[in-house]
Amino acid sequence: MSRVVIGLSGGVDSSVAAFLLKQQGHNLVALFMVNWHERVGAVTSACTWEEDALIANMVAKKLDIPFHIVDLSAEYKRRVVDYMFAEYQAGRTPNPDVLCNREIKFDTFMVEALKFNADFVATGHYCRKDSTEVNGQTIHRLLAGQDLNKDQSYFLCQLNQEQLSKALFPIGHLTKPQVREIAREQNLPTAERKDSQGICFVGKVDLPTFLQQQLQPKTGNVIEIPAAFIAKKKNVDIPEENFRKICFPFPYKPWNGKVIGEHQGAHFYTIGQRKGLNIGGHKEPLFVLGTDVQRNIVFVGEGQEHPGLFRPGLFIAREDVHWIRPDMKMESGDKKEFDIRIRYRQPLEKGTLHIKDEGVYILFENEQRGITSGQFAAWYLDDELIGSGVIT
Repeated sequence: MSRVVIGLSGGVDSSVAAFLLKQQGHNLVALFMVNWHERVGAVTSACTWEEDALIANMVAKKLDIPFHIVDLSAEYKRRVVDYMFAEYQAGRTPNPDVLCNREIKFDTFMVEALKFNADFVATGHYCRKDSTEVNGQTIHRLLAGQDLNKDQSYFLCQLNQEQLSKALFPIGHLTKPQVREIAREQNLPTAERKDSQGICFVGKVDLPTFLQQQLQPKTGNVIEIPAAFIAKKKNVDIPEENFRKICFPFPYKPWNGKVIGEHQGAHFYTIGQRKGLNIGGHKEPLFVLGTDVQRNIVFVGEGQEHPGLFRPGLFIAREDVHWIRPDMKMESGDKKEFDIRIRYRQPLEKGTLHIKDEGVYILFENEQRGITSGQFAAWYLDDELIGSGVIT
């Protein structure tokens, strides 16, 4: 059988993945990665990496497999956390989990795993992989997990063929309750352990406090945009020459609304955000419609159905487009319908990719709420993830 390194995290998913691989007869090695040491901004001091490592080691002993620890914190800070700070500083909202998988778990960690002469690297992701042959070449397909409530294929939307060729996802065919049941049956130490929350490997944090490590608070105006202002601007017919107009964030200006309060830094806010505004006097809750980090302004609208929260499309710059299936790459002038996801756990939405020289315009069948610059849009055919890109 193959020699496999399993990324053992101290959670139930990777524990059951390790058990299944051991049961299948693979020559298994467990590798725990330390990616973050600091606790600045932590909501709770529980679930430190030391505790995770201790429990992961208990699982490895239970399964009788070698256990090793590798410290990747320097690379994680450089390639994930510093990227996060830079994106927030620029007024965008990054997805650190997608970056963590692309830059750490399936890059830096994979390099470390292969030092153990591994044929494959396994994780506890809820997704599946299979292979097919196209024009004599082996193509690896990334498929959604069978448990649609836990499907994590979106988080892997930036992987490439080389990374997929070495990857194994042992629990992708299972549901979360089935994984828990296997852990209980095998008396694994993680059977009843809660799932981790928050930023990948950093944990659950108070985001403004965390960001204030590098981004300074700065008082600015909160400006309310009336719903009627957006309604008048709405474009029903979308000819090609208007793609750019409707697929980019609306360029709000200070004179489009009225000042209703202050904030402590536009870079701390994201589109669709409700909490943290602390402004009363409205019948319905206020939501962030947009930010201007140059002027340090936060634009808000009243009510969760405010038209400023909805857009008919989005744009991905050419250099930010990634094809998991390079054999299905589209060229300028092409267009094709896909199922689109713009955030984790969002239901797939029908949309059409229009490929232009400058990048990809995605127009949705139905307007989408809270399209956010810096997040990833991923496109699927049936249950296969075909490609993705960073939303402008």
